[in-house]
Amino acid sequence: MHRSEGLPIKAIARVMGCSRNTVRAALAADGPRKYERAPARSVVDAVEPRIRELLAAYPTMPATVIAERIGWTRGLTVLKERVRELRPVYLPPDPASRTSYVAGEIAQCDLWFPPIQLPVGFGQTRQPTQLPVLTMVTAYARWLLAVLVPSRKAEDLFAGWWQLLEQLGAVPRVLVWDGEGAIGPEGAGLPAGRP
Repeated sequence: MHRSEGLPIKAIARVMGCSRNTVRAALAADGPRKYERAPARSVVDAVEPRIRELLAAYPTMPATVIAERIGWTRGLTVLKERVRELRPVYLPPDPASRTSYVAGEIAQCDLWFPPIQLPVGFGQTRQPTQLPVLTMVTAYARWLLAVLVPSRKAEDLFAGWWQLLEQLGAVPRVLVWDGEGAIGPEGAGLPAGRP
């Protein structure tokens, strides 16, 4: 009210039903006040280093055996919950696990250079490195789209992107590039940290 409508502090205090000092404190603050509670401590915190040691040596050790080894005399529920949280860190990766995606979640973009010589008219041809084909593959459906772009410059890649997204008929939540210089912060003229 003070910044947008120019109301004086006294009028704001009267309208809001609070003191003028409260209004002054709100104006001086960076944002709205919020209550922050200190994280609650758990009885398992004291024995967590020992649990981590046992899981590092034996990642599949049951929580009941861990309780015996550390001399746990309290209820098992909180200990089992902590072991359940910590165990995935120490388990080896599953060699048969598969990555799965939700429809519309992600699409992989990349450049392909077909191994051909393409005649472009007037007796001229283009080498494979001069023929970038922008490809996009959706992770869920594995739908492949491609378009020939004139160069690897950012403006040509973005125009090709637009064509592929129009063919797709939707925009995936995430578009992933595999280290293309024109797309990253350095090549695209964007400030660092911006896609």
